[in-house]
Amino acid sequence: MNSRFTEILLDFVYLFFPRYCLGCSDALVKGEETICTTCMLEMAKTEDHLYQENALYKRLSLQMPLARAMALFKFSKNGRVQQVLHQLKYKNHPEIGVMLGRVYGERMIAGGLGQAFDLILPVPLHPARRRRRGYNQSAKFAEGLSEKLGIPFSDSTLARGKKTETQTRKSKLDRLENMRGVFQLNRRENLAGKRILLVDDVVTTGATLEACGQLLFKEGCSELSIACIAET
Repeated sequence: MNSRFTEILLDFVYLFFPRYCLGCSDALVKGEETICTTCMLEMAKTEDHLYQENALYKRLSLQMPLARAMALFKFSKNGRVQQVLHQLKYKNHPEIGVMLGRVYGERMIAGGLGQAFDLILPVPLHPARRRRRGYNQSAKFAEGLSEKLGIPFSDSTLARGKKTETQTRKSKLDRLENMRGVFQLNRRENLAGKRILLVDDVVTTGATLEACGQLLFKEGCSELSIACIAET
């Protein structure tokens, strides 16, 4: 009775206060959350979670030892994925990150990775940038993954010790130099023997992930995997 009443109430609310897709701005229909079905189908998903030696893994494993490397989407300039990421990062829509984390968590479980990790760690933002944005978009993605996988995540283990210039227009060599000595442990905790899933929003050269990975291996993590919302 209560659930039926809630359903009727929500239908009434959505009739007068419709929700809109953060990808295309069309009205969401019943059962849709944050991003409409059409946009989700339009965004090119990878099958990285099904194959260990995928293209992203082969690329990033040249920089550091990895168990897995995965991205939910393929990034395309001016495409729907870029539009959604822009909403997540710059338009105050952290719910996109959580929603996409849940989606990828479900795909990981379907691919047999439900018990593959012990701890999820997001790549941190510099405190000043986080204050300005109000949240860390990678942490929101980690939150959704944690919810679906049933694995703890920590948004306070890694810290960005110095502010870096944007990586967007830098060469691979410049990106690597830009990340030197950037990350540190914000909270001392036992990472020894942990299978860590390190998450970020977009992976390009992998310089940011490599810098974090080096620190995590130094702290004794036994296995490192990477998961991102999109890969370029």
